[in-house]
Amino acid sequence: MNIDLSIFHLVKDASLVVQFVMLILLAASVISWMFIFSKRREIKQVIRITDDFEKEFWSGIELTELYKKLTANDFESEGIEKIFLSGYKEFSRMRQKGNVEPIVLVESAQRAMRIELTREFDRLDQALPFLATVGSTSPYVGLFGTVWGIMNAFRSLVNVQQATLTQVAPGIAEALIATAIGLFAAIPAVIAYNRFSTRVDRLASRHEMFIDEFIILLQRLAHNK
Repeated sequence: MNIDLSIFHLVKDASLVVQFVMLILLAASVISWMFIFSKRREIKQVIRITDDFEKEFWSGIELTELYKKLTANDFESEGIEKIFLSGYKEFSRMRQKGNVEPIVLVESAQRAMRIELTREFDRLDQALPFLATVGSTSPYVGLFGTVWGIMNAFRSLVNVQQATLTQVAPGIAEALIATAIGLFAAIPAVIAYNRFSTRVDRLASRHEMFIDEFIILLQRLAHNK
């Protein structure tokens, strides 16, 4: 007797529980790839904006001129630009009050930039927890489907006096597909999570370093008022 062991046939003939597990894993894989492509594009854009801004910031441009450029109506600031704007805006606002101690000016600007930094990286961290969850749980979900499928395969042999490999093979094969799909969903998610986490951490370090360097400039401005 010829037995069709093609992937499509095995999935079609799998039990409802195993099919449901496969469906969940496939959906998780599709969503993961959507997040991977969008997050890759987003991080590349943040790196480009950071590189361009730092190049212009350290080119010797006046801070007021840079502020006006970034707040122009036809310009939409992002990332490190927002951090700079929040700090310089707060510094200028406190300075206009008059009779404000230099240390207060600088601390106010620093707090404003730290708040904006947190907002930016909260946004940049989005989707990473999902990738971590898919990467850590998908193999176990797939394993559950495999165990369930193998249980059904052996239960179908209860009333059989002599079991053969031909009788067991289809059930075991369809069960193992669940594990394969689980690994297919988990491996890219783990790789992407580790890669993106490293890049986000490096970007966070660059932004924090910029804040420290910018604070030094603001301290000079505060004492030269």
